[in-house]
Amino acid sequence: MPPIKVIFFREASGEVPVLDWLKQLRKKDLRGYEKCAARIHRLELEGFELRRPFCDYLRDGLYELRARRGRLNYRILYFFHGRNRIVLVSGFSKEGRIPTSPMRRAFRRKAAFENQPARHKYELEL
Repeated sequence: MPPIKVIFFREASGEVPVLDWLKQLRKKDLRGYEKCAARIHRLELEGFELRRPFCDYLRDGLYELRARRGRLNYRILYFFHGRNRIVLVSGFSKEGRIPTSPMRRAFRRKAAFENQPARHKYELEL
């Protein structure tokens, strides 16, 4: 299996939503942040091979990466771009089902990235 690279989605404005969310999470819940960072690292190591309970397929090429701390459920939505790229598009905490607004944003960001990958790519080591 070729090495896998995790990429953060970057808005046209320059914002990096998942990275911004992770920075806020780090300030308010360091252990939750550490769990999310560990899950991202594991996703980078295992890629397509990573399965439940760590991640799950949602629909239309979109997946969720799962981390839990106590009663808090953290989710990072992502998709595969080619065979060796994973693009993180949305991060949030949730209870129950995934709210529709993060899903809509994730699909919009996925379409934007697929149309112009160079414009929406942000690479960073966690």
